[in-house]
Amino acid sequence: MVWRVLSRALRITAILTLMLVTWIAEHTGLRWLAWRLGASSGAAFERKPNQVLVREAFERMGPTFIKLGQVVASSPGLFPRRYSDEFQRCLDRVPSFDLATLRAIVADSLGQPIDELFRSMEDLPLGSASIAQVHGAELPDGTAVVVKVQRPNIADMVDADLWWMRRGAAILERLFEGARLANLTGVIEDFDRTIHEELDFRREADNQREFNRIMALHGITDVRAPVPVEGMVTERVLVMERFFGIKADDVEALERAGIDAEVYLRKGLRAWLLTVMLHGYFHGDAHAGNLMMLPDGPACGFLDFGIVGRFNDAERHAVMRYVLAFAAKDYEALANVIIELGAVRDSIDRAGLVRDLEAVYSPLLDKTMSEIRYEEIMPEATRVAYRYGITLPGEFLLILKQLLFFDRYAKLAAPGLNVFSDFYLVDFLFTPQAAGAGIDFNLMMPLLRQIQERHKALVAEGAARGEGRVPAS
Repeated sequence: MVWRVLSRALRITAILTLMLVTWIAEHTGLRWLAWRLGASSGAAFERKPNQVLVREAFERMGPTFIKLGQVVASSPGLFPRRYSDEFQRCLDRVPSFDLATLRAIVADSLGQPIDELFRSMEDLPLGSASIAQVHGAELPDGTAVVVKVQRPNIADMVDADLWWMRRGAAILERLFEGARLANLTGVIEDFDRTIHEELDFRREADNQREFNRIMALHGITDVRAPVPVEGMVTERVLVMERFFGIKADDVEALERAGIDAEVYLRKGLRAWLLTVMLHGYFHGDAHAGNLMMLPDGPACGFLDFGIVGRFNDAERHAVMRYVLAFAAKDYEALANVIIELGAVRDSIDRAGLVRDLEAVYSPLLDKTMSEIRYEEIMPEATRVAYRYGITLPGEFLLILKQLLFFDRYAKLAAPGLNVFSDFYLVDFLFTPQAAGAGIDFNLMMPLLRQIQERHKALVAEGAARGEGRVPAS
């Protein structure tokens, strides 16, 4: 482990030094030095924006940093827009590893030769991510499956990289207020936890089964996860049902397939909220590559359950109250939940917190998806959190990240939707299953009534303008 940490440190230092010297040379007029640096690396020099330099450095530093880059790409409201846009390249440009190595890992993990396990396996990967690679295959009986295989030696590399990430984050927080406001050490600790969860595919298979069990419990047949193939799941290999579908953000392909993207986006979001509020469980990585619209059904498919958030009952009730207070524009109730969670300093200006929450969050509730600019709202929300010493549990931050994902899809497929004013998305709170989940209706009903009244008013306004549409069912 010591040698692994030291060797990774040397590589990371070399890459970052090259990036820094290139930037200094270019921005101080020493273009000849910048040109020499470009020539020495085998590439013609061109002046590049800072975000491009950082993204290229992350790609050179390997899978762990690419995974962190994907967090940046997937959180446009939490990072500057130019960085989240540039890091989109990290979502689909991860180099694949060789087929011979992959086949050896599969055979070793499943204990049988490849030819006995599968009728066929595709040579080209369906996807190559920072943690694993996915190939299409057929079982001996002709069933279409995908084979997810963990990258070789990835666990050791992740541990070494995280050791340095934690120390780098601590240094940056001491040097820069922006790093403290962004809580970089908290981001890295959460990243540490989630990436280690992703490294055990047996956990992922259990998460898929749990999601499908919850959908079946509520009679939901048009939202599902791939079914793992029994006997073909190990720590490093996961064989599962293959979904043939269209990514949630590919609006043109969805239109060609005749799929109403808005209807199925709302179905997927409603199912996701249901798992959060009634079961304290939720998919924690719902970026576009992991949310598909399936023409066969049609249905909404969630992929990649490596990251899943969980709450105990007390936390789950707090989440419900938090979301409902937010949607009902009850900022005093919102502040109360934050305080009760112990997420603020011992002594705070409660009235000031209520005012600041209203100033930050009211734009989210009064605008449609196409009108909301998270890159403007989130920095102010971060400043409010820093002002009052608010440190919400990591799972709350994971929920926020997923809402940012859904926001992106809504802007593309359903620009007129307002997630926080759509009563359909929380109508499950009036079902018998909700009563069985231990919901305190005396506490919830005032907030639910406010949401319902706001929903009726918005529907009436839309109808008056000729824009109304029937909610999905």
